[in-house]
Amino acid sequence: MNGMGEGDVKRDEDVKRLIAAELQRQQTTLQMIPSENYASEDVLAACGSLLNNKYAEGYPGKRYYQGNAVIDEIELLAIERAKKLFGAEHANVQSHSGAPANLAVYHAFLNPGDKIMALNIAHGGHLTHGSPVNFSGKTYTFVHYGVDQRTGMLDMSKIREIARREKPKLIMSGFTAYPRTIDFKAFHQLAEELGAYSMADISHIAGLIAAGVHPSPFPFTDIVTTTTHKTLRGPRGAMIFCKENDRLREKYRPQEKKTMAQLIDSAVFPGLQGGPHMHSIAAKAVALQEAMRPEFKKYAQQIVNNARALAETLRSQEISLVSDGTDNHLILIDLLKTNSISKPGFGKQIAMALEEAGIVTNANGIPFDPAPPFKPSGIRLGTPALTTRGMKEKEMKEIGMMIGEVIHTFDNPACREHIREKVKQLCQQFPVYVG
Repeated sequence: MNGMGEGDVKRDEDVKRLIAAELQRQQTTLQMIPSENYASEDVLAACGSLLNNKYAEGYPGKRYYQGNAVIDEIELLAIERAKKLFGAEHANVQSHSGAPANLAVYHAFLNPGDKIMALNIAHGGHLTHGSPVNFSGKTYTFVHYGVDQRTGMLDMSKIREIARREKPKLIMSGFTAYPRTIDFKAFHQLAEELGAYSMADISHIAGLIAAGVHPSPFPFTDIVTTTTHKTLRGPRGAMIFCKENDRLREKYRPQEKKTMAQLIDSAVFPGLQGGPHMHSIAAKAVALQEAMRPEFKKYAQQIVNNARALAETLRSQEISLVSDGTDNHLILIDLLKTNSISKPGFGKQIAMALEEAGIVTNANGIPFDPAPPFKPSGIRLGTPALTTRGMKEKEMKEIGMMIGEVIHTFDNPACREHIREKVKQLCQQFPVYVG
C-alpha cells in the first residue's frame, strides 16, 4: 500500500498466526458461553471494512466533519432496520457496547444519587445494574430485587413490594444469568403506577425477541438497551431504543425542551462518546437485515429448543439447574445441589475441566451463593453458537451427556481426554468459517 513504510507492507505474521490459532480453537471446541456467537462472514466483512477509516462525530445530517454523505446513509439504514425489526419509535445505533449504553440511559434521565431498581447481580443481573465496584453502583443509588430462593424465579409480588417501599425513579428488567421468561409488561405497569421510568436491558435475548420466541418489551417500555452480538448474532456493539416523547417530563424535567429521543442521542454524543465506530454500525445494519429473514426465526426457535433439550439431559444426569430448567438460551448449573460436587466455590474448577474437554463455558455465581464472586458455585452455559453451527436436539443430548461425565469425574484427566476426542469429532460434523 502506497504511503506506508517499506517494512509495513508485509503482514504481521505474529498476529496472523494468533488469529489462525483462535480460528482453530473456535472450530474444534464447543462454544457454550451464552453471550458468545458466530457472526456471519458478511458481518465480519463490514467490521473489517474501510469504514474504519472515517470519523463521523455527530448524527446523520449534523456531522462535525466533512465527507460523511455515504456514512449518513449507512447509519440511517441501521437506524431504520433497528426500528423496523423491534417495533421501536427511536433507535440510537452509536453505543460502542452494552455498558456505555446503560450509562447513557442513566446520564440522560437521572441525576447522581437517584434511585434505580434492578435485579441483584448475584441473582443474574449485570455489573452495570448497580454493582458496588461499577460506575453504576458508585454514581447512583440502587435497590435490588432477587429471585425466590425456592423456585429460582422472579416473584412479581415481592418485586412490587420492594418498589412501592423504595419508590425508585427507574425500574429495570433484564439479566445476564436468568434462565426464565421476563414479564416486561408487568415491570412497565409497576413503573407507571409509581411514576418511574421503565427500562429493559435485553442484551442476552434480543435475537429471541426479534424472532418472536420471547415476549417483547416493545412498544410500551420507555427505554430498551441491547448489545448486538449474543443471540442477535451481530458485531460487538450496542443500541438504545426509546419512545420519542417523555411521559414523565412534567414530573422530572418540566423546563426541559428536548424529547426523550433527543435526550438519549445527546447522552451518547457528546455526553459519553466521540466519533462512532462506523464499521461496527455497518455490521449492525447487516445483522439487523439478517434477523429479518424467515430463517432467523427458525434459528431463534431452535436456540430455545436446544436449550430445553440440553437442560433435560443435564437433569437426567443428576445435575441441578437454577429454576430447574430454562425458557430461553441459557442454563445455570447449581453445583452446590449437584451430588458429585455439593461444595461451594467449585465453579472455576469445573469450567476449567470442561474447557480441557473442549467444552467452553464460564464459572458463574448462583442465587444465594455462599462462595465469593471470584470463586463461584455455578456454571453458565448456552446454545446460541452451537445452534449457529447447525446442531439440534440430538446433539444437545450428546453434549449434555458429555458435560455430565466431566462434572461427575472432574478430577479424572483420562475422562477429559476421552471427551475431548468426542468433541473434535462432533465439531467436524458442523464446520464453521470453512470455504
